[in-house]
Amino acid sequence: MKTVKVYGPGCKRCEATETMVKETASRLGIDVTVEKVTDAKSIAMAGVMSTPGISVDGKLVHAGGLPDAAKLEGWLRA
Repeated sequence: MKTVKVYGPGCKRCEATETMVKETASRLGIDVTVEKVTDAKSIAMAGVMSTPGISVDGKLVHAGGLPDAAKLEGWLRA
């Protein structure tokens, strides 16, 4: 099971990113646990300078704007 964290204050882009992660994982048949991180200090400590950010199994893979669908698939498959 992969652990995915979505970093952001709860804006529409952050919510859309969370939905994208869940839908992509479901479509690929990958078990994921998705955690939303909304605390500004925790977001900054993770190295996210622009939201939304995504980490997969503790590795920051994306920051700023909606992720590319193909890249998201790659991160979840890795």
